[in-house]
Amino acid sequence: MGMDGKLIYGIQQIGVGVDDAEKGFEWYAKTLGADLCIFDDNNEATFMAKYMGGEPRAKRAILAMNAQGGSGYEIWQHTGRTPLTIEEPVQLGDLGINIAKIKSQNIQASYDRLKGKGVTICTPINEEADGSKGFYIKDPWDNILQIKEFDSWLKKSKFDVGGICGATLGVSDIDQSLKLYSDILGYDQIVYDETGTFEDLKGLNNGEGKFRRILLTHKKDRTGGFYPLLGDGQIELIQALDRTPKTLFEGRFWGDVGFIHLCFDIRNMNALVEECKEKNYPFQVLSSEHFDMGDANGHWGYIEDNDGTLIEFVETHKVPLIKKINWSIKLKNRDPHKPLPGFILKAMAITKRKKFD
Repeated sequence: MGMDGKLIYGIQQIGVGVDDAEKGFEWYAKTLGADLCIFDDNNEATFMAKYMGGEPRAKRAILAMNAQGGSGYEIWQHTGRTPLTIEEPVQLGDLGINIAKIKSQNIQASYDRLKGKGVTICTPINEEADGSKGFYIKDPWDNILQIKEFDSWLKKSKFDVGGICGATLGVSDIDQSLKLYSDILGYDQIVYDETGTFEDLKGLNNGEGKFRRILLTHKKDRTGGFYPLLGDGQIELIQALDRTPKTLFEGRFWGDVGFIHLCFDIRNMNALVEECKEKNYPFQVLSSEHFDMGDANGHWGYIEDNDGTLIEFVETHKVPLIKKINWSIKLKNRDPHKPLPGFILKAMAITKRKKFD
């Protein structure tokens, strides 16, 4: 690939639309340990107008991460209008992001702790199709989260779960979708590809149905600045075979309640824009080259997958480490393959916003 090809460092975050960003951050911080506040941004959303009824919208977005590593949650709230919830509950296999996968270092401890906290548990602990153990829960906005055994950590602490390690997306045709997820995004290794009914899904809406499921990971370790923080990732595609799926954001705006996008941390946006255009996934939205995101700065854009699900790419140019002394790190001229030194990733942990009671 060289210096000029695109590099995909991993999943940076999943957008979680809620009706109260403060409550959302608090729930993810207390329940899932995502108490690092990387940014808290009240700028108007302008570029995404075409997905929000054709006009800019007031919003608040908080990027929350877990210090043990993994991808984050972009907790997103429309502040100028009442966010709409989906009319009928999400059915497994509906088109869009169905599930965020969260890594656990002790699945029984995670189950017992979440149950003890009164979190809605959808399924018992089951063996997943890849041989790991896992179970499914719901957040207060009815988003489904899979807690699963997964071994990729920046550093381990006593807390049983880390950040996000992947996502399950409902698609209408897995073979078509692989052109994006496998060829362009580099999830080029098939962990399993199975068709039938699945014990581990029973307890989810439509979980008794018939599906084709394919779990993808990447053959080679990812590289780059944030790789040690983001860790390894998986994409699961799920196709409902006995019903016609609906689109999760039909009749609603981007940013309304639900999982709104899957975001990848990348390098060399221009190369990616070219490749996506050639392969018929043209960028629908592209920011200016140095766009301020709260105190961070970068170049970002969105494509749609084959079913209209929004995939975001962010090339980070500058990350604030300690705002008080105005210390930030510029990523533009670093070797794109080299991980950031551990002390910098630790310094990001100083951005912990507050201890919740």
